[in-house]
Parts: sequence; structure tokens; C-alpha cells
Amino acid sequence: MGQCVTKCKNPTSSLGSKSGDKESSSKSHHKKGGSGGGSHKEEPSAPCSKATSELSNGTKALEVTVETPVIPAVMGEPRKDEFLDGDGLSMLRIEELFCCYKDEQEDAILEEGMERFCNDLCVDPAEFRVLVLAWKFQAATMCKFTRKEFVEGCKAIQADSLKGICSRFPCMLLDAQGEENFKDLYRFTFQFGLDAEEGQRSLQRDIAIALWRLVFTQDTPAILEHWLDFLAENPSGIRGISRDTWNMFLNFTQAIGPDLSNYSEDEAWPSLFDTFVEWELERRKKEEERALMAKEEEGRCTETECAPTTDRLETEGSRGSQTWGGH
Repeated sequence: MGQCVTKCKNPTSSLGSKSGDKESSSKSHHKKGGSGGGSHKEEPSAPCSKATSELSNGTKALEVTVETPVIPAVMGEPRKDEFLDGDGLSMLRIEELFCCYKDEQEDAILEEGMERFCNDLCVDPAEFRVLVLAWKFQAATMCKFTRKEFVEGCKAIQADSLKGICSRFPCMLLDAQGEENFKDLYRFTFQFGLDAEEGQRSLQRDIAIALWRLVFTQDTPAILEHWLDFLAENPSGIRGISRDTWNMFLNFTQAIGPDLSNYSEDEAWPSLFDTFVEWELERRKKEEERALMAKEEEGRCTETECAPTTDRLETEGSRGSQTWGGH
């Protein structure tokens, strides 16, 4: 795990300071029982104080100065706001971790910082675990974590360090397999792929293909690769993927069997699905024809190869008969 040196500097604790000037002393005279009065100086009450007691014979005891000790903050001692709800989660560490990767100009982790963050987590920025982490952080844009998204995300997964985040990956991956959670992750992925700054309402075809392959990493539908081939082979007719098409494809993978036999154009499927089913059935038909032709060709070749062998055996047999007959 890579090490991170934070750019943030914690403000040093103010321990207070002693004044360099002391107040001027004042004298007071006291008389008691005709004896001469003594005098003493009055010192400031802080940081020192004097304790004076009078003995029974009328004399005064020695003045004892009591220093109030200044106790410095212990190194590593948690600050008042360092833990959240007693769970041991350090808000200070989360903020410092964010500052490790944040952009110098913008209060967010951008592409360069995200790459370093992923490297320190020992994950590929394009792998499924990073998508799940972005889902947990509820990131609005690819390759970007705002301060709020990062802090709230770390709180949600209960991690305040690189090691803590890494240790949460198995649980996050397991969590993403739940039916409702995966549906939420799936719909999040569409929004995550949009360019919010440009106000996009549909995914670019190439980005949609990459995100479909990514989001189905753990449980890949049998029809997925054929669907993606269809999209890739029809670039002119498919410029973008709408939210409705994206969401309905999940329903399609769950409701329609791999052989597509229960697909009906009368149902409320997007028209793109009708085109895909036609394309896929035609592709399968051609594939079956090619397989049949290859099998027939193989059979003809086998017959051709076997024929000379049969003729040779018959010829050799007749010659043997003649030989035996001659004797």
C-alpha cells in the first residue's frame, strides 16, 4: 500500500503564554498589638499564587509559591472532534486523507488525484471495485470526488484510512450482489457515466458499452456479449443510449431467456430491443447454416479420403485370390 504525505497542516494547539511584565508591587502596612508592621509584595494570581499562614506567636511563616503546572497536549491524543459517535472513526483522518489527493485549485479530487488514490488502494481505476466505491460515495461524476462525497462516503463505509477502505471492499462487493442493491448500483452507473457539465441526457455508445461490461462484472447475463456486439456493429443507427433503454435492459436480461423464445414485440420494450432480437436471430440462423455447411464439407472430405483405401483393399484382395487360385 502506497504511503501518503498529507498537504494539510493541522493548526498547532494554543497552550497559552506567560506575560513578560509583572504588575508593580504595592506595600501595605498592618499593625497588631503595638508591634511593627511587616510588608509583602502581591504577585499576579496566575500562573503563580502564594500561600501565607500566621503562626501562634504572631510571626508569619515563610511564603510558599505554588506554581500551577502547564500540561502540554499529549502527542497523538485525539482531539475533541476526532471521533464520530464513539465508533472510532476519525473525521480528522478522513479530512487529511481527502487533502492528500485534492486538486490544488478545486476543492475536489480530480482525474490526477483519483489515479494516485487508486494506485495507493492497489486497484485499477477502470475496475468494478472502483465503480462500487463510487456508488457508495454517491459520486455525481466520473473521475471526481467532491469533499462532501468523500467525507460522507467514508462515513458510510466506516473507514478513515487507505487500509480501512481496502478492508471494506469484500463487504461492498457482497453488498452489491443483493437484488435491490444491484438495481440501485445499475441505475447509478448510468447517471455516473453522464457528463453533468455538458448536460448530457444519454450515454455515448462507446461509454455505454464499457459501463455495461463493467457493471455486470460479478454476474454476467448470457445475452450481454451479443447485445454489445450488436451495438458495436451498428454505429450509424445507435448514437446514444437513453436512460429508459439502459434501465429496461436489466429487465430484459431477467425476463427473457437466452434463446429469446419468449420475447414479444407486442410488449412495451424499446424499439431498439426489437431490432436487436431480429439481428440476433438472424445471426444465429447464419451461424447454424455455417455450422451445417462445415459439417457437410467435413463429411464429403471423409468420404473422399476413405474411397481410395476401399478400392485399394478390393484390388489387393482380388490379386490375392488370383495368386491362391494359380497355385
